[in-house]
Amino acid sequence: MCPVTLGPQAANPVTLEGMAKAFFVTTPIYYVNGDPHVGTTLTTVVADVVARYHRARGEKVVYLTGTDENGTKVAEAAASQGKTAQEWVDFMSQKFIDVFDQMNVSADVFMRTTSEQHHRTVQALFSKLQENGHIYLDKYSGWYDVSSESFVRESDLVDGKSPEGNEVRWVEEENWFFRLSAFGEPLLRHAEANPEFWMPESRRNEVVSFVRSGLRDMCVTRANSGWGIPVPGDSSKVIYVWFDALINYLSASGWPDNPDWEELWPADVHLMAKEIFTRFHATLWPAMLMGAELPLPRQIVAHGWFNFGDEKMSKSKGNVIEPLELADEIVFKTSARPEIARDAVRHALIALMPYEGDSNFTRDEVDRRYNADLANDLGNALNRTLAMMHKFVDGEIQSALPLPIAVEQVTRAKQAFEQAMAEFRVNSALEAALELPRFLNKFIDDHKPWDLAKNQDPSLAGVMNSMIFMLQAAATLLDPVMPTACAEIRRQLAGKPTPPLAWESMDQPATLIAGVKVATPEPIFPRIDPKKKAEMEATQKPTPEPVAAPEKPKKAKFEPPESITIEDFMKVSLKVARVLEAEPVEGSSKLLKLQVMIGEEKRQILAGIQKNYTPMDLIGRQVIVVANLKPAKLMGLESQGMVLAADGPEGSAILLQPESEAPEGTSVH
Repeated sequence: MCPVTLGPQAANPVTLEGMAKAFFVTTPIYYVNGDPHVGTTLTTVVADVVARYHRARGEKVVYLTGTDENGTKVAEAAASQGKTAQEWVDFMSQKFIDVFDQMNVSADVFMRTTSEQHHRTVQALFSKLQENGHIYLDKYSGWYDVSSESFVRESDLVDGKSPEGNEVRWVEEENWFFRLSAFGEPLLRHAEANPEFWMPESRRNEVVSFVRSGLRDMCVTRANSGWGIPVPGDSSKVIYVWFDALINYLSASGWPDNPDWEELWPADVHLMAKEIFTRFHATLWPAMLMGAELPLPRQIVAHGWFNFGDEKMSKSKGNVIEPLELADEIVFKTSARPEIARDAVRHALIALMPYEGDSNFTRDEVDRRYNADLANDLGNALNRTLAMMHKFVDGEIQSALPLPIAVEQVTRAKQAFEQAMAEFRVNSALEAALELPRFLNKFIDDHKPWDLAKNQDPSLAGVMNSMIFMLQAAATLLDPVMPTACAEIRRQLAGKPTPPLAWESMDQPATLIAGVKVATPEPIFPRIDPKKKAEMEATQKPTPEPVAAPEKPKKAKFEPPESITIEDFMKVSLKVARVLEAEPVEGSSKLLKLQVMIGEEKRQILAGIQKNYTPMDLIGRQVIVVANLKPAKLMGLESQGMVLAADGPEGSAILLQPESEAPEGTSVH
C-alpha cells in the first residue's frame, strides 16, 4: 500500500488529473485508542475487495481509509504515556498504516484528521452550516461518554453507565448545536426515492424507525482543552470529534478550495460496522451535507459484528485477535509463505463476514475454512490440473476450445460474483468464485483425463484446456480477495508471472493461448498440520495435568504365514485402480487419504505411505488394491480397501503398479 497520507503536514487533496468522477469507496477512520484487530481489519479488507473489483473492471477508483485523531480521550491517553497529543497520534496512526500495508490493503488515501486539509474542510463546513442557520449557540447539560466520545441521554444509562458499559461524566457547557431535528423528513424522502441509500435492508429499517422516533438537535462542540479543531470565530471551543470525523470523507476532495472537488465527491459507498451506522453515518452525516447543500453519498452500507464465542469482540474485553498474529499462526501450522498466510486471513475475513447479522470469528473456524476452501478445493484443483497437464500433454496448453460446460460454469460464476458485489455482499461473491474450483474437481472425476490419455482420445485436449480455463477465471475472480495467492496461481498456470485476465473477457475461450507451458505444481496452501496446531493451542490454553501414557504393547515377532491353497488365494480380489485425489490425514504422520477409481466405482482408501510419497506423486497414477477387503475405520475415516506395496529399505514402502497402463478395475491374477 502506498497511499497519499494526509497527515499533519500534508495539505493537498486527491487529484484526478481532469478525469471523470472516480468510484470513491471509504472505510470509517479508526479511532487511535488501540491497535488494529480483525474487527477493524474486516471493514478495511471488505473495502479493499470492493476497490480492487472496480479497478479490475477498468474504473478509476479512489479508496480512502485512515485514523480519527481528535477528541478528549486522545489527549488523556497521550498524557498518560508522557507524550504530546501529536506524538501519540503519530505513533498510533503508524500502527494502522503498517498493519494495513502488510495486509495488502490498496488504499489510495490514508486520511488523518490532524491534517491541514481536514482542518480547513471541517471549519468551512461548520461555517457553511452556521451561515445557513443550522448551527446555534445554547447550553448543554448532560452525560458524556469519554471512551466513545459521545453524549448519552439520561434515559439511555444502564446502571449509571453508557449503553456500551463505559463510565460517563456530567458536563455543563455553553456549546454550539446542530439543528438535526430539521432533517428527519428530508432524510426519509431521500431514502424513499433512493431505496439502496441505506443497506442492507434490515439496517435500513432500523434507521427509518430511528428517524421516525424523532431526531434531536446535537451538541457539536466541546470546551477547548488544547486538542482538536477550533470553532471558526470561537477559539474557546473545539468541534466535537464525531462531527469532525465524519467530514474526513469530504476533506479528501479538497472542498471548498479545490475547483475539481466534484471529480471525487460524492462518495459512491461508505462501508462500516453497524455500531456507527444509525446515529452517525446514516442520519447525522447526510443531514450535515443537506444543511450545507452538498451532494449525499450514494450508498451507506453497514455489516455486522464479529463475535468471539458468545461475546462481541472488543478491546475493552481483551478478546480481540490481531490479523498479523493470526497470519503468523497460519505460517506456523502450515509452513505457508507469510504473504500467502496474510492472504488466507483476508480470505477468512471475507468468508466469515457478517453481512446482515453477526458471526463468530474463532481460530478453529479460520482453520476449517482454510483447509476446506483453500487447501482442499482451490489448492487441490490447481495441483491436480498441473500434475495431469505434465503427465498427459507434456505440460503444454493445447490448440483446442474448452468444453461448453466449462465456459457456462465460468460465465455463471462471473455473473453471480457481479450480482453479489452490486449489493456489497463480498462474502457471497467469494462463494461464487470458489464454486469454480469445486466444480473443477468434480469435472476432473467425471471426464477422467487418464482414460482419455490411455485411449488416445482426441477429446483430451479440450478437457485439459477446460481445466486450465476454469483455473484462469478462478484466479481472476479471487484476485480482489487474495491478490498474492492469485498472482502465484497465474504464475504456475502460465509458467511465468502474468497479470489477471481482463474482467470482461475471462469467460471467453480466446483467453487460452496454445503452446504456453505450465509450471510444475508447487502447493500454495499446505494443509494445517494437526500436531503443530495442537502445539500452538497448548501455549494458548492452561496445560492439563499430565496423565501417564499406557505402556505400548510390544510388537509380535514376525512369523511366516502358513501355506494356503489356490482356493484361498482366489478369495482375494486384486484390482487395478487409478488415484484421483490424495491428501494427508489430519493427525497422522503416516496415512494418506486416497480417492481411487476401480472400474466405474470411486472409493476412499487410507494408505500408510506418507513418508515415501507426496500427494503430487500419486495423482493420476495406477496402483494395485485389495478390492474386497472389509471396510475399516482409521483415524475416524473409513478405508474401503488396501493399496499394495512392497517393503523397501528401512521400512519404506514401494507401491506396486502395472508395468503398462491397464483398464481400471482389471483383475490381477
